[in-house]
Amino acid sequence: MGRTYEHIDGRLADFVLGQPVFFVATAPGGAGGHVNCSPKGNKGSLVVLGPRTVAYQDWTGSGVETIAHLRENGRIVLMFCAFEGPPRIVRLHGVGGVCPPADPGFEELADRFEAPTAPGTRAIVRVDVQRISDSCGYGVPLMDFRAHRDNLDHWADTKGPDGLEAYRAEKNRASIDGLPGLG
Repeated sequence: MGRTYEHIDGRLADFVLGQPVFFVATAPGGAGGHVNCSPKGNKGSLVVLGPRTVAYQDWTGSGVETIAHLRENGRIVLMFCAFEGPPRIVRLHGVGGVCPPADPGFEELADRFEAPTAPGTRAIVRVDVQRISDSCGYGVPLMDFRAHRDNLDHWADTKGPDGLEAYRAEKNRASIDGLPGLG
């Protein structure tokens, strides 16, 4: 059944990189506020940087919960489920940081991804993994993957750089709990 691991070895890396979708969960500090769980499409937007470090491209969205929570307290978990093949769930618990395009090191980090200049990328989230675990996944349904959607790419291309900046200024300034998001 469930096990913990000291590091992300080749087998674990292959599993997490091979999942077409993963889930990210964060929460504000304290007893109040909203817990957030977001699905992330993985079409080359996740990389394993080292035995205890991963990163993913954070694309423009209508909310900014993950970024706001990470800036407040850094707590994050990434969950990967096998929807095909043997049942399995892998969780990577850690401390995350946000690297927006204006930060030093963004370009070098972005070059690690399949599409370093994906039009909707608003930041890169880097996670220093503190706990690596798996569990059976017996309750996860079997589903067939058809394709990644291209809606976000089309939407971001249509908005253009100025339109994306305006959208982020309006929609990504603060979380639903009023925590600072993008500044």
